[in-house]
Amino acid sequence: MVENSADELLARRFDEHRTRLNAVAYRMLGSMTEAEDAVQEAWFRLSRTGDEGIDNLAGWLTTVVGRVCLDMLRARGSRREDLAGAHVPDPVLAPVDGEGPEHEAVLADSVGLALLVVLDTLPPAERLAFVLHDMFGVSFADIAPIVDREPAAARQLASRARRRVRGAAPAPDPDLARQRRVVEAFLTAARGGDFEGLVRLLHPDATARADWGALRPGAAVVHGAEAVARQAATYAQPAERVRYALINGAFGIVVLSEEGRPFSVLAYTVVDGRIARIDALADPERLARLDLTALDA
Repeated sequence: MVENSADELLARRFDEHRTRLNAVAYRMLGSMTEAEDAVQEAWFRLSRTGDEGIDNLAGWLTTVVGRVCLDMLRARGSRREDLAGAHVPDPVLAPVDGEGPEHEAVLADSVGLALLVVLDTLPPAERLAFVLHDMFGVSFADIAPIVDREPAAARQLASRARRRVRGAAPAPDPDLARQRRVVEAFLTAARGGDFEGLVRLLHPDATARADWGALRPGAAVVHGAEAVARQAATYAQPAERVRYALINGAFGIVVLSEEGRPFSVLAYTVVDGRIARIDALADPERLARLDLTALDA
């Protein structure tokens, strides 16, 4: 009984940190499934060793999850290189009109899909240093042993990552109502074949990418307002097959098939009243795992 009570206490202590650990792992890996695996591995290691002698359990667990994620990123190797430029991380979906503190907490803790796409292009050590320090406030002294470097070198890793992120992931408009107006106008223009209207709603350097998974392997990235507008007009969907959603905290849409199953998820990055990026997930295997029950019909 004493042993079981100790195990239950350890499990409860771990669960107190699970939400934060999942957030760290998701930002590191861009995959819900892999993030859950990384956090589960941290639990296995803690359950084997116990927490005796661990003064800062939150820090210990964050370090373990960081190491596990770093190993997983390095193991991806050529698999991710084959998808370079087209891979879109797993989206986090929430209803547009959600209410309550839990919904607000999700939005406050969200990280844009466009940012995750950029993080996917970073070397593993740079990604870890940036995520742990810039997003979770972990000191470089604690990051250094994870990446086998001195604290000053860990600081440089984060600095390089920060410059890449700033140059490639524009900060979205924080006003969700404004985002919605722009996206709705864009969808209306696409359905109406209003090419000039589409171009006006796009940033001149707009980018659209689509991840079709194994269905269409290889890069699927379009650059420039006119090219993105042509693609939008080609793939315009009737209103009855579109569901509005918050995708990683930003306004976006879920397109349904004729059978009512998810066909694609599109996240829009709106900057200064125009769409700067469209990131689309159209991988049937990953879409089949999405839960749409919380979204408004």
